[in-house]
Amino acid sequence: MPQIYKIYMNESALILTHFQEILPFSGQDLDIQDFDLERLFLQILEKDHRQVFILRIDNPKALLKRIKASVTYIKAAGGLVQNNDSEYLFIKRLGKWDIPKGKVEKGERMKETAVREVEEECGIKIDRLGKKIKSTYHVYALRGDVVIKKTNWYKMTVNSRPVLIPQEEEGISEAKWVSEKDIMQLCQNTYPLIRDLIEDQFSHLFRNKLS
Repeated sequence: MPQIYKIYMNESALILTHFQEILPFSGQDLDIQDFDLERLFLQILEKDHRQVFILRIDNPKALLKRIKASVTYIKAAGGLVQNNDSEYLFIKRLGKWDIPKGKVEKGERMKETAVREVEEECGIKIDRLGKKIKSTYHVYALRGDVVIKKTNWYKMTVNSRPVLIPQEEEGISEAKWVSEKDIMQLCQNTYPLIRDLIEDQFSHLFRNKLS
């Protein structure tokens, strides 16, 4: 089974994959002998543009484990929430559209974190927690340290169309229900990680755009 891990860094991404894996995109191949995550991240910060880097190795999963051990590692979880009108919950945080999520607290399971964070950030009650959609990885700077954050994303539903109350103290200026027909427009002002997550979950919308 192919192993492909995508680590987001600002507008750029690092792909960990097998040597023989054929990727549906191009990128700059890196040499594992010279690879240093912190150095690459600082290089990306300096250039400030979108680029894809590729590391081809025998065991991508083992390399990801080593990367997580080399920097500060944080776990988080969030949810893609659907209401009775087949609309989806999005929040605007720091001027960009996002999906509610937050860090795992001590003693919490990631599923519990996902539900708690969605409820806190949007002022609603989740009625059903569904399956995990995927896990994502994001590298950023925090108080001078390089951090890698793993986020588990889950499907969730609410029984009605509850009023949304954005958690302003968390930098959320707006929360709203978005219909499928408006999701692609929303993708024009979001983060690469969220854009890719949306494209995975609503691939039919993007296929129709290209056809």
